[in-house]
Amino acid sequence: MSFSPLTPADLTWDTDGTPRSMRYGDVYHARAGAPEQARHVFLAGNGLPERWEGRSRFVVLETGFGLGHNFLATWKAWRDNPRRCDRLVFVSIEGHPVTAEQLAAAHRHSGVPDRAGELCHRWPPLTPDIHRLDFDGGRVSLLLVLAEVHEALPQLQLQADAIYLDGFAPERNPAMWTPEVLRQLPRLSATGATAATWSVAAVVRDGLHAAGFDVTKARGYGGKREMTVARFAPRFSNLPPLGRRAGAARHVAVVGARLAGASVARALAREGVQVDLYDAAPAPTLQPYAGLGGLFHGVVHAQDGPHALWLRAAALRAQTEFAPAVARGTLPGAMGLLRLEQTLPVEAMRHRLSAQALPPQWAQALDGDAVAALCPDAARTPAWFYPGGGWVAPLVWTAQLRDTPGVTVHADTQVQQLAPAGPHWRLHGDTGTVLAEVDAVVLANAGDAPRLCGEPRWPWQITRGQVDVWPSGTARLPLPLAGGGYALQLPDGRVLSGATRQAADPDPSPRPGDSRQNLETLRRLTGLPLSDGVLRQPESLVGWRLQPGDRLPWLGAVPVPRVNARTVQARQVERIPGLYVAAGLGSRGLTHATLAGEVLAAWMLGLPMPVPTRLLDAVDPARYAVRLNRNASS
Repeated sequence: MSFSPLTPADLTWDTDGTPRSMRYGDVYHARAGAPEQARHVFLAGNGLPERWEGRSRFVVLETGFGLGHNFLATWKAWRDNPRRCDRLVFVSIEGHPVTAEQLAAAHRHSGVPDRAGELCHRWPPLTPDIHRLDFDGGRVSLLLVLAEVHEALPQLQLQADAIYLDGFAPERNPAMWTPEVLRQLPRLSATGATAATWSVAAVVRDGLHAAGFDVTKARGYGGKREMTVARFAPRFSNLPPLGRRAGAARHVAVVGARLAGASVARALAREGVQVDLYDAAPAPTLQPYAGLGGLFHGVVHAQDGPHALWLRAAALRAQTEFAPAVARGTLPGAMGLLRLEQTLPVEAMRHRLSAQALPPQWAQALDGDAVAALCPDAARTPAWFYPGGGWVAPLVWTAQLRDTPGVTVHADTQVQQLAPAGPHWRLHGDTGTVLAEVDAVVLANAGDAPRLCGEPRWPWQITRGQVDVWPSGTARLPLPLAGGGYALQLPDGRVLSGATRQAADPDPSPRPGDSRQNLETLRRLTGLPLSDGVLRQPESLVGWRLQPGDRLPWLGAVPVPRVNARTVQARQVERIPGLYVAAGLGSRGLTHATLAGEVLAAWMLGLPMPVPTRLLDAVDPARYAVRLNRNASS
């Protein structure tokens, strides 16, 4: 089950320029000014900026993003404070987000034009997901949760240091202030957390008190005599976030230096972790064909289930990383992708988008003429257009990930065995020598991961694939094409098509029959009458990929070998301390990799989780054991 489809904000403006919600009949902020209200109510009400001084990380949770004034004020205060925390993470929920155009209009006369402009520039497609936007080189992160607050809070995993309770007045929007909503806060609050809100309504004050907060009143702002401030003072010990066993890992070994491992290494290193990256290859690379070009994009399924939800979240995150690099010219690739639809008419495709309220910035349903206008040599058939999808060169991207400061690559180094050493792990090489002793280990070595963690029961398959590269001039493909295979045009004009699939096939030799199949894929996707004579000139490349049975990766802490037979939720499974896995990215590695690395870093370090709990359960390696338990008990 996903978050409900979004209904965008119905924003209007009063005669004095104050923004107003027509849905709730209330203004977005005090008429005396949004930045001033943010500083008085939410910053000062939470003891900021003093409370984050000298901290490595500070987490803010906000229940109503609105027009982003509180975030911008907090970001400015962080920027202006020489003793600021190293990392500021701002998690904000918004059930009725504004469009990019409305956001720009609201900040046209902003007092912080550079930061407001950057926020507007990075504003995501309005899909019901958690969107991560990074600023100041990644030192400031905004996790924008586009969902109703009562749906969002139970799905979050974080420990907030400060809570901004913001939203339209309780009498106008009571759903944001219910006891059920406020009862979620203890689980999401760190020790010593504070909360502030402009409201002094009894339902708010009583709800905070019942949730374990000491509640007091303070001087209000903008015509309000009083406001509410609170400090978390539970009458019992606070519970950790669901499903996590976070430790203080400062030195981590990642086994496998390809796309999955390099993505994990980069995510950890950006959080200040020392990472040793091991690979058995003489030089850590992907399979050769993966260095040429690979696709990334999401899907639109009739049922917005875990597979579609994860791919959408992952593709949105991949887009934020790849698009700037492609625009700068540091990463070969192209933005925009057409996925040809093989069964649905375009009217049914558009109905699916409308039913899920998915915006055109995420996906569009195009007829044959519109497809031809975007890509002259594409087959004139209905297609899904993903503006934020595309193709990039995985080998180039992986090399850039491995170059992240704090990552040390150990090539031509086979990790043969792992052994616990007190609270640490030892990695042993070919001759039994100790390669390293570290706080934690991440297994990102594809099919070899089950061997090292002793978990042979995970359902997976190694699949052989061949792609072919055809001569320049074969087709004009300004956008990559997908659908039962794929085709893309490389920067030198050659065209790549593929890929074949053969399970459990170790043969590394190119096969003429596979080349014929890839030529047929190119013919079908383009509609071009390509002659068999082209077959005399392709360059054929072979590689392998690991695919779990449910087509979702393995991400998280490795479960103990024997799971209690009564355990039916992945988050309740006991874990092997300090041992994690990030593998099984399969044929969608470029789509999965960025989010996969950040999910694992969040799990290991206790960071705010960038995906809802339901998606964490869907990729948790413990999911197989609990499925067996459920089947046995049914």
